Amino acid sequence: MPQSNPDLDAFFASATKWPAELAVLRGILLDAGLTEERKWDVPCYPVNGRLVVGIGELADCCAFSFFKGVLLADGEGILTKPGANTRSARMVRFHSVEEIRAAEPTLRAYLAEAVALEKAGRKVDFGDGDDIDYPDELIDRLDADPDFQEAFEALTPGRRRGYLLHFSSAKQPATRLARIAKATPAILRGKGLNDR
Repeated sequence: MPQSNPDLDAFFASATKWPAELAVLRGILLDAGLTEERKWDVPCYPVNGRLVVGIGELADCCAFSFFKGVLLADGEGILTKPGANTRSARMVRFHSVEEIRAAEPTLRAYLAEAVALEKAGRKVDFGDGDDIDYPDELIDRLDADPDFQEAFEALTPGRRRGYLLHFSSAKQPATRLARIAKATPAILRGKGLNDR
């Protein structure tokens, strides 16, 4: 059985809201033979170098997240989307050790399925990432600036989608224009909304 990652021991030791629950989830993952690594400052568990599961504390629960959860059968109906715009990840939210223990057989079965899918090389089909309408202000900017258009179209589908969600969520045209202007330098450098 893999050993815990000492780099993550501090994460688990500093858990304040759900320490017992996180310890149980960690045990399930280590018992399944997965190794731990820190990604985005939370424990993640890869297979063949690709992330399969992450766990962490949220304000109202602790979460067991499958990065490609949309591919899982979810016969028990326990998986939820972390956010309205999430396309791939699915999570199970827990509020007690008892809930985890009750769901443990299902969790282990889902985990085995997720590992098998990753080992088989299954991928989530995201399409072209442009399933969100372009706001008029962005269309005007793309039409007026060929360099900007080329840079925007060269972004990965996920980065384009992130910008489209960000621009489109503004209610006022002036806010959309301001967001586009602020994002322009990053777009021209090929960076996503949250890239540094």
